[in-house]
Amino acid sequence: MPFDYTLDFHQTDFRRHPELYRVGKGEQGVLLVEPYKGEILPHWRFRTPEIARESSEQIYALFLDYLKAQDFVGADMARKFLQMGYTRARRYANHRGGKKYAGPVPADKKGQSGAHGRAELPRSPEDADKAVAASIFKEKWDQARQHHDYIHQRLDFEQRYGK
Repeated sequence: MPFDYTLDFHQTDFRRHPELYRVGKGEQGVLLVEPYKGEILPHWRFRTPEIARESSEQIYALFLDYLKAQDFVGADMARKFLQMGYTRARRYANHRGGKKYAGPVPADKKGQSGAHGRAELPRSPEDADKAVAASIFKEKWDQARQHHDYIHQRLDFEQRYGK
């Protein structure tokens, strides 16, 4: 089932209502699903390799805590933040300033990823620090998505609530 962008994200507590959560594709919902966004976002940083290492380790520790508590939604959100650390650091490594596409995001597509018909801007010379930061997040993201407990909790969640 696709990620449901029609939910009232300001009022919905996904810890209390995990049945409303959908994994979706990639990072969908990473900046919407509460209380997890509020718990994880303060730790999310990638400006330098050192900051990325500390950030990814903090987020991975939260990921493990959520798994231990049998809180799949929290674990999946932590996984999404690790993925977003990788994708955003790569974007900044390739595009100085982080702007990948020309023009504004169409109003009906705000909060969703993708080009939405916009042209990709030319790449800048690679920022080596951001590339290293991306690789640090990629390592933790891979660990998270391959974690035995995560895989089993995801299967259980999808059987219970749908994909």
